[in-house]
Amino acid sequence: MPALYVVSTPIGNLEDVTLRAIRVLKEVKLIAAEDTRKTKRLLDHYGIHTQMTSYYEHNKMAKLGYLLRFLETDDLALVSEAGMPGISDPGYELVVAAARQGVRVVPIPGPSAIIAAVAVSGLPTDQFTYLGFLPRKKSERIGLLERISSEPKTLVAFEAPHRLTDALKDILEVLGDRRIAVVRELTKLHEEVFRGTMSEAVEHFQEPRGEFTIVIEGGQKEAKPVLTAEVENEIRSLQQQGVPAREAIAHLSSTTGLSRKELYQSWLAAKKGKGSDEES
Repeated sequence: MPALYVVSTPIGNLEDVTLRAIRVLKEVKLIAAEDTRKTKRLLDHYGIHTQMTSYYEHNKMAKLGYLLRFLETDDLALVSEAGMPGISDPGYELVVAAARQGVRVVPIPGPSAIIAAVAVSGLPTDQFTYLGFLPRKKSERIGLLERISSEPKTLVAFEAPHRLTDALKDILEVLGDRRIAVVRELTKLHEEVFRGTMSEAVEHFQEPRGEFTIVIEGGQKEAKPVLTAEVENEIRSLQQQGVPAREAIAHLSSTTGLSRKELYQSWLAAKKGKGSDEES
C-alpha cells in the first residue's frame, strides 16, 4: 500500500539529516517540496535523483488533488523548507486528506527548531507551549500575549527578522521583564543563542538578521494571600472605629487580595473575642 512519508529535513546544517530520511527520499517516486531549490541542494549533496514537485502555501490546495491521486499508486515524500512539514509549514491539509483516504502516513523525524531552541534556552523544558509564528499585526500580537500572560509553561514562538524588534518590545510590555532566550540561525554558520532578560534582548537585537526562535519564561504563579496578624489587628481597629462590616471587608479584600468570605469569618471571630473580653 502506498505511503505518505512526512520527512524532517535539516534546519541549517546539511549533516543534520537522518540516514532514514536519506533512504526514504531515494526510494519514493516523488517528493513534494515547499522550496524545490533548497531541497535540490540537499538532494544534490546526498546524490538523490528523485523527481520533485512544488507544494507551498499558495498552491497547496490546488495541488492537493494531484498528490492524492499520486498516492493511489505510489509512495510520496513531503518535505518543507526546513524541519518537520506541517509544523508552521505546509503539510497539514495533505496529511489530513491522505489519512481520510486511507493512505498510510509515516513520520520520518529529525531536526526541529522548536526542540533545539528549548533544549539550549536554559529555561524549564519539562513543559512548554508552542505559539507558532506571532501575529503580524500589533493589535493581534498584543491580544495573544495578553491571553497567555498567566501561562506557567515555557513559551516558544517563531519570528521573522523584520518583526523581531517590535515583537520583543510588545512581549516586554505585556509579559514584563522575564527571562528569554532568542535563538538565531540554528545549526547554521552564524548560529547565536542569546540568554538574558526581555529588556536586554530588546537592547541586543537592534538590527536582527536571520531566522529566529524565541523561548520565553512562563508566568510565575502569584503567592496566595495570607491572613496575617497585621490584617487581624486592622480588623479589630476598624471594629473599634465603628466601621460597618460590609464596608470594612470590601476595603480589606481590595487591599490584601483575601476573599471576602475569609475576612468575614475573621471579622466574626474578632467580634466574638471582643465580646468575651468585655464580659470578663
